[in-house]
Amino acid sequence: MPRDESFSFTQLLPDQTATYKSLLSDFKTGDKYMEELLEREIILELKSKFFDLISNERLSFSPSEILLHMTAILKELLKADEVDFYSCQEWKQGMLLEATTRLSTNDGVISTFPECLVSELAEKPYSFIKYPEAMPQHELLLVLKVNEKLKGLFGFQMSSDTLNQLSDRFFNKLSHECNVFIEKVRSLAETMEEEKRYKQLFRVTKKFHSTMDMDAVLGEIISTLREVYPSFTYYLLLSHDHKGYGGLPVKDLEYDSDNLTAMQSYVSGQIQFEDSATEKNSIMYAPLKGKQGVYGVLQVIAPNSLVFPQNEVEFIKLLANTAGSALENAKLYEQSRKLIADLQLINETSHQLNTSLRLADTMKFICGQIIKSFNAQEVGFIMLDEDHDDYSVLQGSTSFFFSKDASRYILRIAKRIKQDMEPLFIGDITSDSEDSSLHFHSIMGVPMIQSGELKGFALVMHEEPYHFAFDTFKLLQSLIHHSTLAFTNSMLREELERMVVTDHLTKLYSRGYLDDKMNLSMLEDQQGAFILIDVDNFKSVNDQYGHQVGDEVLIQLARHIAKNIRGTDIGARWGGEELAIYLPGAPLETGVMIANRLVDKVEKHTN
Repeated sequence: MPRDESFSFTQLLPDQTATYKSLLSDFKTGDKYMEELLEREIILELKSKFFDLISNERLSFSPSEILLHMTAILKELLKADEVDFYSCQEWKQGMLLEATTRLSTNDGVISTFPECLVSELAEKPYSFIKYPEAMPQHELLLVLKVNEKLKGLFGFQMSSDTLNQLSDRFFNKLSHECNVFIEKVRSLAETMEEEKRYKQLFRVTKKFHSTMDMDAVLGEIISTLREVYPSFTYYLLLSHDHKGYGGLPVKDLEYDSDNLTAMQSYVSGQIQFEDSATEKNSIMYAPLKGKQGVYGVLQVIAPNSLVFPQNEVEFIKLLANTAGSALENAKLYEQSRKLIADLQLINETSHQLNTSLRLADTMKFICGQIIKSFNAQEVGFIMLDEDHDDYSVLQGSTSFFFSKDASRYILRIAKRIKQDMEPLFIGDITSDSEDSSLHFHSIMGVPMIQSGELKGFALVMHEEPYHFAFDTFKLLQSLIHHSTLAFTNSMLREELERMVVTDHLTKLYSRGYLDDKMNLSMLEDQQGAFILIDVDNFKSVNDQYGHQVGDEVLIQLARHIAKNIRGTDIGARWGGEELAIYLPGAPLETGVMIANRLVDKVEKHTN
């Protein structure tokens, strides 16, 4: 047939289901022109169908799906019984079945190639092999290489007649076209995947800059990686305090960690890689850095890889840099909010201290503020005497500090504060103590110093070790520093008030204070009892033993009065050797009972 008669493959083979076997039987093997023409038309039809594959919008354009269609096309055009495609797996040092026309992979097909055959194919410049001895399941192998590097194989099961009627030139061309097409497909797939990833990065960047929540930023990092690289494993190695972040894969980045590569990435701010032959993986460490510093490291583990995939490095690097900037913004925003909250706390506390509240009410307010702001469990204010040998707990402290167990903590902290005159920040008090039975582990102790003199200290505790952050400790110091003068002034004011209404000798109330309280009680209470006490022969005691002994008699009597009345009752010095007690709301019978009990105790227990 002349070349100018527009011979077409469709004219030769109008019925696509007809076999090449019957067509080839019409020609003699020696008719080179017809063989070349037929082979050329097969190649053209192959390229046409390959083009249709790429342009088919119904396909998802995944390499695996394209390879599956390729095997079907090759099976149809070469009239093979079965076609298998094996891809080169660098880690496994072999070939793995990736696509086949078989209904089941158990139909006598191998899933992997032996390493010896793979090595032979990689070393020798084969583009095809007929009747491979090492692989008798296939009559033909098409070898696919890129830059002399083995990428894959097509294995054909087909009749010897069809195989022998096609020339070596045809198989070389067929191998070349399949190789070119697969590389184009993979290149397009990588381009589309890269486009998808960068669209994802753009979307994530918008989310990063639309939130100031660190948990949301970290969660979005992991969510993006899981979506783009579902087979990888990820960890966030963070350098700052965290509380778990809602189950995210977050780890502490510790300076004494055995993971030197992660620490090197954190310190240098550069990407680091670690390949493990024993673990069969490759690990990338990408620093999460902003303009002011590095806030952690993103650890990405690629399984079954000798070297971390280079085409993924740039995307992960951009994601880490974007995330680092977002983390920095969120951290700065969080710090600014905390700073504002700290200033509000100090301002509100200072304002409260400058009001005319009683000391107990002020202490209760401050303890409540510390518990709320620092998430503390126990807060106590301990005042020391002039010699620092004894202490007292201010009213308003939490109830624990008025128990016997509190003395174990108070005495231990008081000893260290008196010795160094410095604040104490203890992450776990049991770590430097032989007493492991202590219930509270995290302790902050801040001395209350006024005019260079130690007045006492504040004690803040929690049962969990390392519960308080160092920023919290600095804030507590500032708070106590602002409060100490107000505490001292408040105590002095209340002491002065007590002195005004208190008899200097007996330490009981003055008669004026007693009169005021009795008048108020007669307006508000239904009843009350008044007891007047006189010391018999008091003048003779003064004359015989002196006024100093007489004063001691009154002091002894006043002490018994104070011990035998309630906190709401009023003991006072009526005048001279006369003392008085007023019991608001009490009936006369109660007054008589207390008076008789007092006479009895004075007779038995005074000198």
